[in-house]
Amino acid sequence: MNVAAPLTAPRPILRERGQREVFCGLTGIVWLHRKMPDAFFLVVGSRTCAHLIQSAAGVMIFAEPRFATAIMEEKDLAGLADLNEELDREVGRLLQRRPDIKTLFLVGSCPSEVIKLDLPRAARRLQDDRSGIRILSYSGSGIETTFTEGEDACLAALARSLPETPATAATALEPELLVVGALPDIVEDQFARLFAEMGVPVRFFPGRSSVDLPAIGPHTRYLLAQPFLGETAAVLDERGAIRLPAPFPFGADGTAAWLQAAADCFAVDPLTFNRAVAPGRERAKRALERHRQVLTGKTVAFLPDSQLEIPLARFLASECGMQLGEVGTPYLHARHLAPELAALPGDVMLSEGQDVERQLDRIRAARPDITVCGLGLANPLEAEGLTTKWSIELVFTPIHGFDQAGDLAELFARPLRRRDLLQV
Repeated sequence: MNVAAPLTAPRPILRERGQREVFCGLTGIVWLHRKMPDAFFLVVGSRTCAHLIQSAAGVMIFAEPRFATAIMEEKDLAGLADLNEELDREVGRLLQRRPDIKTLFLVGSCPSEVIKLDLPRAARRLQDDRSGIRILSYSGSGIETTFTEGEDACLAALARSLPETPATAATALEPELLVVGALPDIVEDQFARLFAEMGVPVRFFPGRSSVDLPAIGPHTRYLLAQPFLGETAAVLDERGAIRLPAPFPFGADGTAAWLQAAADCFAVDPLTFNRAVAPGRERAKRALERHRQVLTGKTVAFLPDSQLEIPLARFLASECGMQLGEVGTPYLHARHLAPELAALPGDVMLSEGQDVERQLDRIRAARPDITVCGLGLANPLEAEGLTTKWSIELVFTPIHGFDQAGDLAELFARPLRRRDLLQV
């Protein structure tokens, strides 16, 4: 896939503002705590928050988890206790018991935000009393956000604490690439090898240590690995970093175009680029062939949930031969998604935001072969005879890069194969 030119005219977008079905942003802790094993996530919330995190993460029997909930009781919600004193006490106990923690995230929730608990101020106060540990805060509330924005809020908080390249030194530094967005270690290793073969110096954010942080400045060029990192990108832009416009690395062509953006920026000669990229791209195309037999000509619709919807729609249409129905996304960041939007078929229906009942009526009328949606809508649609795919599975599963292209296509082909086997 070649990176298409920017759109000459804006696409029509149906913008809906009504009842929404969203999953809590606290969910991001489940993959972030694995990515940064020296960090700890302390949710300031209710027992419901604690149950959500434990249910989403499963029970960690053989390892002490790196997340917990400072549970707010009725007296806290009623204003009968000093929440700041209680939080200070609980943080003190935690750090005394876990001296290995290098970064502590205080994570806001719906209850803590409703009663206006100032966690950023609490983080600064606690930081002043301690050295050798970074204490940050961010909101994981699901009141006005979708679940992947938990990662965005976390990385934005971490990005604000990144060391800054002195202005006098920035012009003398060679450009450095920063890949932004939490990636499974296996995917990060694959990308690191590809960039090394191209001769492109690269760092990953977040890295595998919460204290191994790159300096940010005008010498920084960055590629977004996830489309839901709008706040994080804004922080990097404010620090002088320059974003490289690119499709997202899903599928053979999408990954090649994403890598090409870095190669163009760092003046990698075409022969070196092809030598590094061609083997993986061919493996990916071969892996996709088996699933194209199932997916070609089938219709797929996306209900807004993860903000991965538009890049995945591009992948399914251009690389798997699927027909696109409605492609809905919670928020449409037109600048970050410009290459993806340009690659979509011209007649695709785009929607931003959600009015659940109206969208469900459109899905029932269109009856696509597969509908990608949140957990709360999947079972009702399945009960009506519609085939679904949980959007959250696409966040928890390694799907970026060449070697995951076949696995990504299989996530959509598997429900269709199951449907065909169950049909009488």
